[in-house]
Amino acid sequence: MSSKLKEQLRRKCASLDIPMLGVAPVERWENPPFEPWVPREFWPQSIFPEARSVIVIGLPITLPIIETSPSIFYYELYKNVNALLDQYTYRLALFLTEKGFPSLYVPRDGYGHISILKDRPMAFFSHRHAAYLAGLGSFGVSNMVLTGKYGPRVRFGAIFTNAELPGDPISGEQLCVRCMRCVKVCPVNALEKNDYPEGLTDKYLCAERSEQLAKRFVSPCGFCIKVCPVGEDRKEFSRMDASIYEEGKAPEHLDKAWKHVRAYGSR
Repeated sequence: MSSKLKEQLRRKCASLDIPMLGVAPVERWENPPFEPWVPREFWPQSIFPEARSVIVIGLPITLPIIETSPSIFYYELYKNVNALLDQYTYRLALFLTEKGFPSLYVPRDGYGHISILKDRPMAFFSHRHAAYLAGLGSFGVSNMVLTGKYGPRVRFGAIFTNAELPGDPISGEQLCVRCMRCVKVCPVNALEKNDYPEGLTDKYLCAERSEQLAKRFVSPCGFCIKVCPVGEDRKEFSRMDASIYEEGKAPEHLDKAWKHVRAYGSR
């Protein structure tokens, strides 16, 4: 296994201001940590048979911006972070390929339009499960991967490579505090109170809401992500009290700011 190459990769990520990096050997997909698990056809080695490792990077979603959701502010942030993930994973794949390790990036979303998910609610590869297997976080009731620094407010991108890289340990820490804020705040009741994977998101309801918000240029929804109390980013932005997102409990200065943003730039 190439520890030297992994260190070069870390330095490359640092130069690009990528704060999160993890590696998962492809064998981890063959040993499900829980059931139900990702079907075989969605495994990295099924998509790119040469794959020996999956590299996962993460970029944060800025908390005060997602607080304004649904809004044009979060809509633009979401698009920008997705574009950066695609750009960075492409560049990292090229970096590895030029060093003699054939690699390819995986597009962040992997579906053509939100309406497609209503009929077939899966992309061709799960970045969330890759992030979990790469040691970047643990699943919460929201079905999202929670991280210590950003809670669920982080988006992931992946690279398949034939380089055999040392894997990062899968996190044994359960970050979800089961406060059920994500379940209660969901406007379409798409979440269950059971822990993942027993409690799964109703992807049709979630996709239907996203489709409606897209018509107003304020998608995605993001409510379950913004209310999660987990993450050091809450301390950084002085948002330790997650009850501020409940009806009528927001401080006046924040309530005015959120309403202002939501009132402009979208339908």
